[in-house]
Amino acid sequence: MNIFVGGLPFKVDESELRQLFEKFGELTSVKLITDKLSGRSKGFGFVEMADDAAGQKAIDALDGTELYGRTIGVRISEDRKPDRRY
Repeated sequence: MNIFVGGLPFKVDESELRQLFEKFGELTSVKLITDKLSGRSKGFGFVEMADDAAGQKAIDALDGTELYGRTIGVRISEDRKPDRRY
């Protein structure tokens, strides 16, 4: 299950994001999205969990919780829509 995590504090790194989710089950990947020029976090990322039930448990437990004073949003990631600018 691919999970979107938004509203992350800018000081959170991938290892911290991993620690937040791994207590719910096995992770297959963790990706914090960063700005290409500055390398700074954009405040969101994606966590992929091996088991859908564990992923849902993580979503239920973490959505709306606070991390360093910011409320994070955790939900199932939607498929990316094609870029129609061209």
